[in-house]
Amino acid sequence: MKPRLALIAWLAVVWVTLWGELSAGNVLGGLAVALVVTWLLPLPVLDPGIRVHPVALVDFLLWFGRDLVVSTVRVVVWVVRPGVPPTQIVRVRLRTSSESMTVMIMVALSTVPGSLVVEAYPKERELDLHVLGRPGDVTEAVRADVAGLESRIVAAFGTRRDREELP
Repeated sequence: MKPRLALIAWLAVVWVTLWGELSAGNVLGGLAVALVVTWLLPLPVLDPGIRVHPVALVDFLLWFGRDLVVSTVRVVVWVVRPGVPPTQIVRVRLRTSSESMTVMIMVALSTVPGSLVVEAYPKERELDLHVLGRPGDVTEAVRADVAGLESRIVAAFGTRRDREELP
């Protein structure tokens, strides 16, 4: 297995930093230790399953930015209005089986004001969401919003298999 130059350089920098003195001996010693460590203890190649698709990324960012503004206004209206704001727990089924995509969806949902992922069920591909400030039965609207978010995230960051998985 080939040693990674960036990792070797990083380990050598850490070595020199730990010794606290920049000298030729410390740099050479750091490089030697880094080579031995990467040769004896190779790291596995990890693929996080994330690819960036620029056009879909722009679409996602525009949609997400609009959603942030609309949700913030909705929450502010309920904060200044007297009374108790409407809340619901909605169970949403995801179509993707990718852990990376699921985590990104959960982060995006929790970032938007007025929604929070309460519980995740990875085996069932389901999320329980706490939704604030949307009156009436909003179950189907929330499910449609999450499906749109999921489609945009998978289009922007998903692998070919992730994108093929969505109908």
